[in-house]
Amino acid sequence: MDTTILIADDEADILEMLKDYFTYNGYRVLTASGGQEAVEKASGKPDLILLDINMPDMDGLEVCAQIRNFVACPILFLTARIEDSDKIRGFGVGGDDYIVKPFSLEELGARVAAHIRREQRRRESHEIKFGQELAIDYLERCVYFKGKPLSFAKKEFDIIELLSQNAGQVFDKERIYEKIWGYDSEGDSAVIAEHIRRIRSKFADAGAEACIETVWGVGYKWKK
Repeated sequence: MDTTILIADDEADILEMLKDYFTYNGYRVLTASGGQEAVEKASGKPDLILLDINMPDMDGLEVCAQIRNFVACPILFLTARIEDSDKIRGFGVGGDDYIVKPFSLEELGARVAAHIRREQRRRESHEIKFGQELAIDYLERCVYFKGKPLSFAKKEFDIIELLSQNAGQVFDKERIYEKIWGYDSEGDSAVIAEHIRRIRSKFADAGAEACIETVWGVGYKWKK
């Protein structure tokens, strides 16, 4: 398996356990014992990052915010506890998933494998859709309006990809969350609404027509 995982955690026993587990399962593993080291190791372009939130020199949220502009791979937070407000913060800086400690190695391994498979499918489906002055390059993960690229965070583009590739189909917030984050979690509607708001704002700032329509009482759809 030619897949690289970066694991960042300041607890040496957890770091060693995860390194041994993923190495045994065929992954190439990079490790970091602190936030600053994680930022430096992220330049190695890993395929997925496991990032502990509570590190002393720089917490995981700050690390994610610093690296997200040049790292497109999935970032999964490791945390001892999580509230909805924490999830919104984490997703807002570009995180993809949360793993709550203590966790099952088998579940963690399955989550990691699922995220990596999803990324591989996206890279393999290189397609560009054109609609008037709008173009979406799914391989490069970029949206263009009048030939100029628009900047979207990873999860924002994931939502654009899901809705645009199923134009006209209505998705409720729970289904969008399940499709994008890979598992169903009750009480995360605010996360989806905030991402949709940001997407629309960026289209509006560029002078582009809003492509995501609200179907009141149901969900959202991409305008055909």
